[in-house]
Amino acid sequence: MNRLTLTIAFCAFLLSQSYAQRTPGQPRGESENTPAARPAERSSERPVPGSRTLNLDSSVTTQAEVTIKGQRVPYTATAGTIPVWDDDGKPIAGVFYTYYERSDVNTKDRDARPLVISFNGGPGTPSVWMEIGYTGPRRLKLDDEGYPIEPYGVTENSQSILDVADIVYIDPVNTGFSRPANKDVQATRFYGVNEDIKYLAEWISTFVSRKNRWASPKFLIGESYGTTRVSGLALELQNNQWMYLDGVVLVSPTDLGIVRSDYVRMSLLVPYYAATAWYHKALAPDLQNKDLTAYLPEVEDFTINELIPALARGGFIDSAKRISLAAKLARYIGLSEKAVLQNNLEIPTQFFWKELLRDKGYTVGRLDSRYKGIDREEAGDRPDYNAELTSWLHEFTPAINIYLREDLRYKTDLRYLMFGPTFPWDNQNNHVGENLRQAIAMNPNLHLLIQSGYYDGACDFFNAEYSLWQLDPSGRLKDRLHWEGYRSGHMLYLRKPDLAEANENLRKFIRESMPKPGQPAKY
Repeated sequence: MNRLTLTIAFCAFLLSQSYAQRTPGQPRGESENTPAARPAERSSERPVPGSRTLNLDSSVTTQAEVTIKGQRVPYTATAGTIPVWDDDGKPIAGVFYTYYERSDVNTKDRDARPLVISFNGGPGTPSVWMEIGYTGPRRLKLDDEGYPIEPYGVTENSQSILDVADIVYIDPVNTGFSRPANKDVQATRFYGVNEDIKYLAEWISTFVSRKNRWASPKFLIGESYGTTRVSGLALELQNNQWMYLDGVVLVSPTDLGIVRSDYVRMSLLVPYYAATAWYHKALAPDLQNKDLTAYLPEVEDFTINELIPALARGGFIDSAKRISLAAKLARYIGLSEKAVLQNNLEIPTQFFWKELLRDKGYTVGRLDSRYKGIDREEAGDRPDYNAELTSWLHEFTPAINIYLREDLRYKTDLRYLMFGPTFPWDNQNNHVGENLRQAIAMNPNLHLLIQSGYYDGACDFFNAEYSLWQLDPSGRLKDRLHWEGYRSGHMLYLRKPDLAEANENLRKFIRESMPKPGQPAKY
């Protein structure tokens, strides 16, 4: 009997402590005129400060405002985790997210308000890049061309799409703060093209249910490998979660599993090489004096109608034709005819990044070829490092840690993984381009937008256009498929002019993709 009494008393004590933890403190930056932060939904939904153990189900909510296009927009920001469960309902991981919801919208209007679900790539990198670089209400401090400046931190993003849509940014397992539940959880559950798509689709369904967003028009946006992810998610959500989308946005897309021969893939890089050579003023005056977007169509026409058909003949290209092609290709991309011939008219990317400015003592960046690096030796056939990635980690890493830990008050001693251990990654059975085509064909309301940077050498713009052309061989879906280019690189939003234009184009895409009230989804 005494043991029973002690057990009841102990349980009552735990319950009182749990209740006492329900209301978080006031976040930094709030004043008496700012609404107080909403309490966490449950006591379990709190991070674990002073620990490197992830609370698999946690959240902290704060209130803030941002001025977007001259309009003051109040919003609620929630930083937290939601579990991934196995088939037996056992939590096997916690996925970290940040969710921004405009707070001056009534319940009726909220149901009609779009929800944008955002991923980055890697596949081992979190959603930091687009969250504080592109669409979110806060943006890291950087100069107008996207280069790091100090002091580090974030400021208001006057171009954010939060005025027209709520946004959730999601960090897949072992990126950002997301982690497996314990060391015994098998990595094969998460690390693969199709494994990634499956568990994230289930997680999205849980998130939408918890936040009461089933009525909302939904959009997926992914960058880099995130485009592989969201292309597959479009069909997975539709077929196995019965969740239908209005739009998918691919920022700097991969090849989406759309097969192309090596010589076609290599040839499609030529317009990117031409754009990079133009940027670094490595062309003959008659080409250099043209505007970039006036110059590129000429190179694209050469690539499709001359270079690819010739390379289809392999080693049987006529000798005179080979020399003629080499001269023309060298002229377009700023390399010597000798270098082009030595590479059999197929220029490797690493060689191009090393060779273009070799005589000036610089290399050019992979993800954004506007950036320059300095190698130990001018000799060699590849750069020592990626100049652009070093710059980006320099500016994004302190900014996201300051923002999540101090501004959003997500207190944890976990490292925020800018690049997490997600390898080996299973790339087998990658058919996400076809998955996306199926989703668009099956859903008359679903639209696609591709955004590319002209100076991106990892996910180049002309390969992205090629993927768009190959996505639907019938041509019957092309009115819902769109592509646009920007004078930037992989993270096309880093330049201030591109940030404004790209976000405005997202607003337009969201508005135009949503059906009118009462409009049936049918052909």
